[in-house]
Amino acid sequence: MASVSNLFIIFSSLLLLSLSLLNTCLATSRTLSALVEQQPLVLQYHNGPLLNGNVSVNLVWYGNFSPAQRSIIVDFLNSLSSDKAPKPSVSSWWQTTEAYKGGRRSVVVGNQIVDEKYLLGKLLTAEQLIALSSKAGGINNAVNVLLTSADVAVDGFCMSRCGTHGSGQNKNGKFAYAWVGNSMSQCPGQCAWPFHQPIYGPQTPPLVAPNGDVGVDGMIINLATVLAGMVTNPFNNGYFQGPADAPLEAVSACTGIFGKGAYPGYPGEVLVDKTTGASYNANGLNGRKYLLPAMWDPRTNKCKTLV
Repeated sequence: MASVSNLFIIFSSLLLLSLSLLNTCLATSRTLSALVEQQPLVLQYHNGPLLNGNVSVNLVWYGNFSPAQRSIIVDFLNSLSSDKAPKPSVSSWWQTTEAYKGGRRSVVVGNQIVDEKYLLGKLLTAEQLIALSSKAGGINNAVNVLLTSADVAVDGFCMSRCGTHGSGQNKNGKFAYAWVGNSMSQCPGQCAWPFHQPIYGPQTPPLVAPNGDVGVDGMIINLATVLAGMVTNPFNNGYFQGPADAPLEAVSACTGIFGKGAYPGYPGEVLVDKTTGASYNANGLNGRKYLLPAMWDPRTNKCKTLV
């Protein structure tokens, strides 16, 4: 099994923040940004298979998710390949994946399995994540995504990751899988930033979650991260920088960037809904709004934001 931990959204930012505190002469964020930019960001293609064309996303809902929470996530997935939402849109964010080898990638929601009885309990190991995700079925150009509710703990959750993706094997063959957890009860300061104050660093006011659910809106950020990683590096030999067992991928290479002018601890300039005060940068179906992380664009070798 080849497993990758991709979501260090808050951890990388906090590391850079701690570095800034060591330099008492650091007067502006531009100096810190220059520190980040010293390392060239180039995701190399390692000649492995990618997921192209029509990609089915099969879901396993593990634990207690309300209908409203499920609809936020399903609407996001359905928005990835729809041109019906006004720009900046979720689909325009996803279109950056077309710049990677293989071209267009259309996402459709496939099988959905609901397990509200916690079949394997409320503390899951990495092996159990694979076993549960395999229950979603198909392997032909499909990805299986396991979503765990706020009362489910996972090995490494909060300590080193907010989600992960990799590959497994079942009776039908090799399949790509991902896991994303709801961090609201366990570590919103790590895995739901910028909708919650970070546990370290400057305690600036958090942004207002666009769908009114800090945990699930945080899950959207992490789900977007692993989905982009899954289609561009499904089997550890696609696009990435660094070691294969801890790679920087399409979105994890752009940690903490949501709009122009972002720097560690500050997500950048984003849009604000005049009625609700919620922060967002992408429109979705059914009037949804989402905050999506920047994605590395192989055409420019830079992290691309929607606003």
